[in-house]
Amino acid sequence: MRSEIFGPSPVTPTIDLDRHGVQHGFLRLPYSRDESAWGSVMTPIAVFRNGEGPTALLTGGNHGDEYEGPIALFDLARTLDVGSVSGAVIIVPAMNYPAFRAGTRTSPIDKGNMNRSYPGRPDGTVTQKIADYFTRELLPRSDVVLDFHSGGKTLDFVPFAAAHILPDKAQEAKGFDAVKAFSAPWSMRMLEIDAVGMYDTTAEEMGKVFVTTELGGGGTARAQTVAIAKRGVMNVLRHAGIVSGEIEHRETHWLDMPSGDCFAFAEDDGMIETMVDLGDPVKDGQVIARIHSIGRTGTAPAEIRAKLAGLLAARHFPGLVKPGDCVAVVAVRQEAGN
Repeated sequence: MRSEIFGPSPVTPTIDLDRHGVQHGFLRLPYSRDESAWGSVMTPIAVFRNGEGPTALLTGGNHGDEYEGPIALFDLARTLDVGSVSGAVIIVPAMNYPAFRAGTRTSPIDKGNMNRSYPGRPDGTVTQKIADYFTRELLPRSDVVLDFHSGGKTLDFVPFAAAHILPDKAQEAKGFDAVKAFSAPWSMRMLEIDAVGMYDTTAEEMGKVFVTTELGGGGTARAQTVAIAKRGVMNVLRHAGIVSGEIEHRETHWLDMPSGDCFAFAEDDGMIETMVDLGDPVKDGQVIARIHSIGRTGTAPAEIRAKLAGLLAARHFPGLVKPGDCVAVVAVRQEAGN
C-alpha cells in the first residue's frame, strides 16, 4: 500500500473532518523556512455535515491564478445553511494555497503544478504532500468532486463545465449528468493534452463522479463567470441530493473535443493577433491567429490554421507568445447534447 511504502501524511487537519455540524479550520503542513523555522502552510478548509447522505468535495485554486472557484467557495463556506445539507460538503477554496497567495499557477515554494502532482507522496515536495493528503484522506471520503478551473493568466475560455469520456460508461454518464445540472452556458466532453498526474485522473480512478470547469481566464474573474460558478456549485449539490432545493436550470450548449486536432500551438516567438473571438464559428483550415515577428519589420506573420471546424473555445491571453504555447482550442458543437 502507498502508506506502507511512503509513511503517514504530514498534513494535520485542525478540525474533525467527520464531526457533524459546521467547522472552519485548516490543513496544517509543517514547512520550515528562513522566516519561520517551525512554520506551516495553513490551507483553509470548511466541512458541513448533517445527517445521512453523500459527500461532495468542492475545490478551487488548484492553480493559484484562477479565481472563480475560490470566490464561489469562500462565499459558499460563509453562507451555506447546514440545515439544508443531507450528508456532507467539504470545501477547500484554494488547494494550492501557496500558489493562490502568490497569484501564480504553480507553487512559489517548489514550482509544483498541483494538477500534475497526483497521487502525491508524503515524503515529497510541499505540493506533493498536499496532493497526497487529498488522495489519501479527502477523495476517499467523497462521492462527488467538483474542481473549479479557469484559464489563469495565460488562457481565456468560453465558460463551460466539463467531464471526461471514461472506460466506465455508467461513471461517465453520472459525470455528464452532473455537468448538465451545473448549467454553464457551455458543457464540454473534455479531452486533456496531458492527463498524467492530474487530480481529475486520480478521482476518476477511485470511481468518483468528477466535474471540472473552465470559466474564463486572464488571471481575473468577471461578474458573469463568478455568477456561473456560484449557481453551478449549488446546482451540483442539489443534483447530488446533498442540498435541498430545486436546480436552477439554464440553457447549455454541448461541445466536444474529438481529437488532438482541437489544439493549436505556436511554433514561433512573437506577438499574437487573434483572428477569431471566443465563441465564434471556425472553418476547417481557417486562419485563427497570426504571430508577428517583433525582431524586425517587413516580415510576414506566421499563420495558425484550424485543423477542424467548430467554434473557438479557448485562446492565448497575453499579447506575446513563445514556441510551444497553446494559442487556440477549437471545439465541435453538439446540438443533440451529450
